[in-house]
Amino acid sequence: MRGVPNVTRADAVAAVRNPLAFIAARWTPEPRTVQRAAFAALAMSVVLVVTGGAVRLTGSGLGCPTWPECTNDSLTTTSAMGLHGAIEFGNRMLTYVLCAAVGWAIIAARSEKPRRRSLTRLGWAQFWIVMSNAILGGIVVLVGLNPYTVAAHFLLTTALITVAAVMWQRTREGDGAPRPLVGKAVQQLVWFLVVASALLITVGTVVTGAGPHAGDSSDVKRIPIDWETVSKLHAVFAWIVVTLTFALWFVLKAVDAPAGPLHRTRDLFVVLLAQGVVGYVQYFTHLPEALVGVHMFGSCLVWIGTLRVLLALRERPSLTADLPGPSTESALTTA
Repeated sequence: MRGVPNVTRADAVAAVRNPLAFIAARWTPEPRTVQRAAFAALAMSVVLVVTGGAVRLTGSGLGCPTWPECTNDSLTTTSAMGLHGAIEFGNRMLTYVLCAAVGWAIIAARSEKPRRRSLTRLGWAQFWIVMSNAILGGIVVLVGLNPYTVAAHFLLTTALITVAAVMWQRTREGDGAPRPLVGKAVQQLVWFLVVASALLITVGTVVTGAGPHAGDSSDVKRIPIDWETVSKLHAVFAWIVVTLTFALWFVLKAVDAPAGPLHRTRDLFVVLLAQGVVGYVQYFTHLPEALVGVHMFGSCLVWIGTLRVLLALRERPSLTADLPGPSTESALTTA
C-alpha cells in the first residue's frame, strides 16, 4: 500500500491562496479530459434550458415564491408547496450542478500543459454568466414572472451556451493563428446566417412572452402583442435561416470547400427541418406543453449548430506543430 504524500505547511498555504495553480502544478489532464469537461459544461447549459422550460410549462414558475429562499420561512421546498415547489426548487438545485460542470471545465483547462489562457478565460466567462443568470432568475421570481425578465433570462442562458460551445471547439484546436478555409464571400454569408439565427431566437422569446404559457396558474401579465402575428414573424425568420443554410451548403459545394464546413452545414439543415416540423405542429395543435419543451431544446441545437458552422470556417494549428518529436504527433492529433 502506497503511503500518503506529506503535505507541508507551504503546500497548504499555496492551496488556500491559489487552489487552481496548486492543482495545475500536480495534475496534467489528457486532452480528451479537457474536451469532455468543456462538453459537460455545454451539455449542462442545455439541460438547464430544458428544465427551466419544464418549470414554466408545468406552471411551477412561482412554486418557490421568493428568492434566494424557497419560502419566507424555509430555504428549501416544503410539503405544503406540493409538486410545483419541488419542480421549481429542483431547477434551482441544477444550477449547482451547472456550476460544478463549469468549475470542472475551468480546473481542467487551467491544468492543461502547456497552459492555454484562452481556454481558462472562456471557462471563467461561463462562471460569471451563470452567477449573473442566477441573480436574474431570482429577479424573475421576485417580479412575478414578468415576461421581459423571463426573455432576458433565456437570452442570457443562450449567451452561456455560446461561450460553452466556443470553449468546446477550442479544446479540439491549437492556439495558432486562425487560418480561413473559405473565402470572404462565404464568411459573409455565414455571418448573415448567424445574425438571422440570433434574430430568430430573440423573436422566439417574444412569442413565448406573448403566448399562453405564463409559467404560473395565477394571472401573469403577457407582452401586449398579438401572439399569432409575432408567431408568423418568427416563422418568417425561420424560413430565412433555412434558406440561408441551404444556400450556404450549395455555395460550399460549388467552391469545393473542405468537408468540415460542409458536414456542419448539413447537420444544421437537418436540425432546422426537424425544428420547423415541431414548430408548425405545436402551432396548429395549440401549443401542447410537451411539444413546446421539445421546441425549446431544438432552439438550443439550432444555435449550437449555427455556431459550429461559423467555427468550422477556420482552423487553428497547434503552436508546437513545427517542433519534432512525439509531442508534435500528439498535438496534431488533438487539434
